[in-house]
Amino acid sequence: MSQPNVGKNGIDWSPLWKLEDWWAVWFGFLGIILAALGILTKVAKFKTWSSIGEAFPEGIWIQLLILLVGVGIITAIGVKFMGQNVNKYLVAFPAVFILAAIAQLCAANSVAKAYNLETALWGLVIGLLISNTIKTPAWVKPAVKTEMYIKTGLVFLGCEILFNRIIALGLPGLIVAWVVTPIVVLFMFWFGDRVLKMESKEFNITLTCATSVCGVSAAIAAGAASGAKKDEVGVAITISLLFTVLMMVLMPVFILAIGLDPDVGAAWMGGTIDSTGAVVAAGAFLGQRGLEISSVVKMIQNVMIGILAFVIAIIWVTKFGRTESSQHASAKEIWIRFPKFILGFVGASLVFSFLFIPTVGEAAVDGYLSVTKGLRGWLFAMAFVSIGLDSNFKELASHIKGGKPLIQYIVGQSFNLALTLLMAWLCFGGILFPKTF
Repeated sequence: MSQPNVGKNGIDWSPLWKLEDWWAVWFGFLGIILAALGILTKVAKFKTWSSIGEAFPEGIWIQLLILLVGVGIITAIGVKFMGQNVNKYLVAFPAVFILAAIAQLCAANSVAKAYNLETALWGLVIGLLISNTIKTPAWVKPAVKTEMYIKTGLVFLGCEILFNRIIALGLPGLIVAWVVTPIVVLFMFWFGDRVLKMESKEFNITLTCATSVCGVSAAIAAGAASGAKKDEVGVAITISLLFTVLMMVLMPVFILAIGLDPDVGAAWMGGTIDSTGAVVAAGAFLGQRGLEISSVVKMIQNVMIGILAFVIAIIWVTKFGRTESSQHASAKEIWIRFPKFILGFVGASLVFSFLFIPTVGEAAVDGYLSVTKGLRGWLFAMAFVSIGLDSNFKELASHIKGGKPLIQYIVGQSFNLALTLLMAWLCFGGILFPKTF
């Protein structure tokens, strides 16, 4: 390990450019700056397609090349400062990027979109197929950097958590999203730990957050904050995505069939369906108002990602992550072990909510978000390709052995559905609040 870079004031500044967590923050804010300055105005995106030729809008090949070269060079700088072999990384990066592009292309198919088969699932499947058949080539492995892609993507996710949009539904939306979610988290973790006696607390909390908050993003954040293994994160996400598809299709059908108040039904779906995209699709079945209510409730709930990640990181540092001989973690130890990417997530949210919106307006911010959201999508795609390339079916199967994760998900989601329906009825059914929103 290189010697720390201690300045005249005795402060060691080297972690700022030697740790992956900090580089995730720098990558994320560099992307934000490029978007805000108008240097980067569009990120390559495939169009929804039924015939493959429909997937490629005009100019996409140039956009893909710019994205490949730009992201490759910028991340290579971080790789170099982190003391890793940058030449091997640059050789391997295009392969991971191309596989991520294939995952994005598959997710853009009209059938995949109809069933909410997201990029994360395609990336995981593609990576697993390679690693379990021809094996992941050794020359590709230097770019299989799951944590770096995930953490940077989470910083970009923070840009999408805008506080002015959170208050659109006021107290009713906050109650449905913020009162239910912590209760479900505590119940699911307790059930997995004490009743099912799951061996990995990290897997337990990752699956818990995926179920109770918003699927993929929450699983990534909780997994990173607790130090869960890559295959544990992959299993949690796979379970969440599979059940999300079922809930997206069945919940609006059930709501319409029993004649449930559309406002109540929309809030119910917004608080329980794991994926934001699936919430939007399901909410559309209840009309424009249903779409708006379900989407905003989900956005309010998404704020819990950062809060939960922060709390999980502190708990794992001070309790589950400490050595048996230590009595407690000092403030310095907490800071050293705390996942710094969470600071980037929160910082991005604050910058967009309280700096950009007041100064440039929502229209301009929406333009910035189209860029940061696009970058997040590509980083998550590369992350899940990397998880697949670095895993095998035996490892994945070991985590669902005995069916405990499935039992935990079903019990936890059932509790979530019941409690959220009660809160949605109280808050959106005219019981606690007048229906004036």
